[in-house]
Order: sequence, then structure tokens, then C-alpha cells
Amino acid sequence: MAASAGGFRLPDQDAFATARGEAFVATADNASAIFYNPAGIAQLEGQNIRGGIYGIDINTTFHSPAPPAGNGGSFGNGNKLHAVPQIFYTFSPTNLPVAFGLGIYSPYGLSLEWPDNTGFRTVGTQASLTYLTINPSVALKLSPNFSIGGGITANYADADLQQGLSLLPPYNNSFEFKGSGWAVGYNFGLLWKPIEQISFGASFHSATKFNLTGRTETTFTGVLPAPVNNSASGEFPFPLNAVLGVSYRPTPKWNLEFDADYTDWSTLGTVTIQQSAPIIPLGIPQNIPIAFNWQPSWYYEFGATRYFDNGWHLSAGYIFNESAVPDANYSPVVADEDRHFISIGTGFKGQHFNFDIAYQFGYGPARTVSGSAPSAAGQTADGTYDFISQAVLLTMGWHF
Repeated sequence: MAASAGGFRLPDQDAFATARGEAFVATADNASAIFYNPAGIAQLEGQNIRGGIYGIDINTTFHSPAPPAGNGGSFGNGNKLHAVPQIFYTFSPTNLPVAFGLGIYSPYGLSLEWPDNTGFRTVGTQASLTYLTINPSVALKLSPNFSIGGGITANYADADLQQGLSLLPPYNNSFEFKGSGWAVGYNFGLLWKPIEQISFGASFHSATKFNLTGRTETTFTGVLPAPVNNSASGEFPFPLNAVLGVSYRPTPKWNLEFDADYTDWSTLGTVTIQQSAPIIPLGIPQNIPIAFNWQPSWYYEFGATRYFDNGWHLSAGYIFNESAVPDANYSPVVADEDRHFISIGTGFKGQHFNFDIAYQFGYGPARTVSGSAPSAAGQTADGTYDFISQAVLLTMGWHF
């Protein structure tokens, strides 16, 4: 089976941060700091609630090589539209250097689906991932210009991976794994403001490992009299993430920030799907290894915000995101490549009510994959992939 975890990190957890290209770890001045840098909630007063939704339209195109290496066609993905919610709450007791928070968000996810006639259906046709994190946190202000924070994360994941078994039509056959599970992790952060114009931030999210338990379902009309269902499980690791950033505020009306954001995808090596029994008529073994062998990748993030006297602000940002998937283990249900993201947004902060809205455009230059591992049926993921996305994130908050 050659499939994938069906999605990447979702760093877009707040419209103000997204408008700034996610360059927020050294600013972290609203309730979404629970995700971006939990030390930042020590800056907040009273009670704050802030929630929103990230809506994204993903368009990936595959261009197959000319015959005989491929069929020469071009294909677009299904499951283009996604909506990802998040909510954060913080409480800072009066006259105490401590703050408490609770966040519920999705740091990974999304899905991708391809038609059956791409030429790689036996490599992968569909993958989806739902990942939910519940993150209580606490922050302590050790001095007027230095705070620390952290919390425990309870994480739920649900994955669905599918591929075809035969490369020839009719496409009446498939192998599917569906599994879900829980894992515990943690996050922590630091925020230091040595002078009024400069602040440094750092955050860390631990790796997690899920034992996803569920079933496999194998269908092959004309070969199997009925779909075969087996109980199944697999251990899927998710990577650690670390972010370092510096914010420069030449005047109170400007905030410029640069962040370097590292994700250690090398923890995703070979995953084994363990079934309760083999599928003997099709030669599918009881234990099925999936070779990922991904590599670490970076986000480089830059953002700028201009504040106005009437409570409004305007932000813009840029991200460069490195690919994590090598050609040898390339999976079309991830379709990974180097990507660029440009964003812009505006918002308002009043005495009690605040909101932000951001628009984000993503672009992946064409990536030509060659030498990818063939499936049991001899198909590969070789070809050219390109990527365009458009997203809007709306966040609203209340301070009381």
C-alpha cells in the first residue's frame, strides 16, 4: 500500500496571524497565542475569547508523462473546499503574574482525492485526515519583560487512506484503511522583550504518536464475492515543531516580524498497517508496510502590521514553505512541493469587541517527479504537479 497521511500542518489558526504570514510567535498578543506561543497569554488582561474559521480552496493539477511512461493527460483533484474552525479562551486574574487558557484547534488535516484514470490509482486515490487538539495552558510573567508558558495537548486523529488494486478499467476495486485514535503531547513557549522596540519569541510543539485502530476494506468485483473487512491498526507519528521569531517595532504604529518555523517530518519513516488476516486471493499480506521517509522542512515567515489611531490595523505577509516529500516516496494524495503564500488582512480592536479577516493566496511552482517507487501493479507517481490555493480566515473576539 502506498498512501499518505493525507494533509500537512495547518498553521493558520488566527486571521491576524495569517494576515501577517503567520509571523506571530514574537508578538502573540491575543488569545490564539495558546497555539502560536503560550507565553504570550501573560500579556493579556481579564478574560478573552477568540474564535474563527479558516476556509480554503485547494487546486492541485497533475500532468501525466506522455506515453508510454503515462497517458499524457491532465487531472485536477477533488475535495477542493475545506473549512477548519478554532476557538481560544484566556483568563488573567487581577494583580497576579499568571494567565490560564484553553484552545481547541486543528494543527493538521485536510484531504485530497483523484479520479481513477490518472495513471497512478494503484499508488493512491484518496486520503483524508481529521486532527483535533484540546490544549489547556498556563503562562507566568517572571518579570515585566519576560514570560514563559506551556500546556498539555490531548489530540484526536481520524485517517482514511484509499488506493486502487488494478490499473485497468472497470475501476471496481480498492483497498481502504480507516482508523482513529488519541495521543497526548505538550507545547511551551518563551517571550522576551529586552527593549521597547524588539521582542523575541520561541515556541515548541512536541511530537505525537497515534495508534490508529479501525479496519481495512478490500473490494474486487469478479475476484472477491463480497468486500472483505478486517480489523486493523497502525502507528502513525506526527512531528515536533519549533518556531523562533523576532519582532521589531520602530514606532507604536508598526510591527515587523520574521519567524523561522521548523517541522521534523523525518520522524515519519515506515508505517505498518497490521490487519487481522491476509487477503489471500489477491496476495495482500497481513502486515502492509508504507514507506514515507519524509525529510524535515521549514517555513520562512515575514509579516508587517500598520496600526491606526481609530483601532483599525492593516497587515500583510509572506511565507516560503519547503517540500518535505522526496521523489522516491512521492505520494499524489499529498502532492507536496515548495510553496509560496502571500496574505493581506485588516481588523479592528475595540474596548470589548475585536475582529480580523485575512485573505491568503498560495502558489506552488510546477514540480516534476521522477523515479518514484512503483506500486505492486507497476504504476508510479511520476509526472508534474502544480498547486494553487485561495483561503479566507475570519476571526472574532470579545474581551471582558
